[in-house]
Amino acid sequence: QHSLFSAFSKFGPLYSLRVHRNAAVAGPGYYAIIKFYSAGDASRAQRTCNGQRLFQKSPLKVCVCTKQKGFQQQVLALNSNKCQELANHYLGFNGWSSRIITLQNVSGFDGENEEMGKILQKRSVKYLCAVEVTLPNHGVRTRGVALGEADIENGEDPLEFVTATRGVQKLAVGKALSSAFQKILLVVLENGKVAVEYNSTQEELTDSLTEEELKGLVQVSELSLEQFDLEEEEEVLSDLSFDDELPSREMPSN
Repeated sequence: QHSLFSAFSKFGPLYSLRVHRNAAVAGPGYYAIIKFYSAGDASRAQRTCNGQRLFQKSPLKVCVCTKQKGFQQQVLALNSNKCQELANHYLGFNGWSSRIITLQNVSGFDGENEEMGKILQKRSVKYLCAVEVTLPNHGVRTRGVALGEADIENGEDPLEFVTATRGVQKLAVGKALSSAFQKILLVVLENGKVAVEYNSTQEELTDSLTEEELKGLVQVSELSLEQFDLEEEEEVLSDLSFDDELPSREMPSN
């Protein structure tokens, strides 16, 4: 796997690389599925590597996969780790920055923790996050807003509550960062130069709000609560800059 990664990553950043054993009827050996971010990179890799002895005695057979079962009708947004990976590769570590505008505790605003005057044993933690991404060399600035939530089975356990809270904050930040990056189009030219465009089709109502208005948000009605794999989000909150310290305070009543 390491040898394949070294050989194919020379053509461009890889989204994923997986190595599998051949089926029993195919004889001994392995095959790999390599996913590039760029179709152009994948095409160049296929033309260059097909039939070559890259790191072994027998030549490799490399072909472009044409069957994408299960993905024809599904366009998935990159998670924040993948977005940062692409931004670092094409823009450089100093070519972009991000900051958290607000990270608000919105738990309990819909009254889910109270029913007929009784506090439920099962609690729900929700955080709303707004993130701004800036590309100073291209004059592009975008925002992303997202909601992270999780249920706590034992609401009386303070350790479980703290752990869940940190996890939800991390989830909200990651989703908001990913949302902000969805509005950025990276146009990679054949000569290696990169142009940046703002994707207005992904524009949201929150993009026109001021920072003070964003910090005063209480309700979330325009956000998609699609399933999100928390385990894929490995970044920590310290990777982004805060205007203030991480807030754990309650929302203002107004």
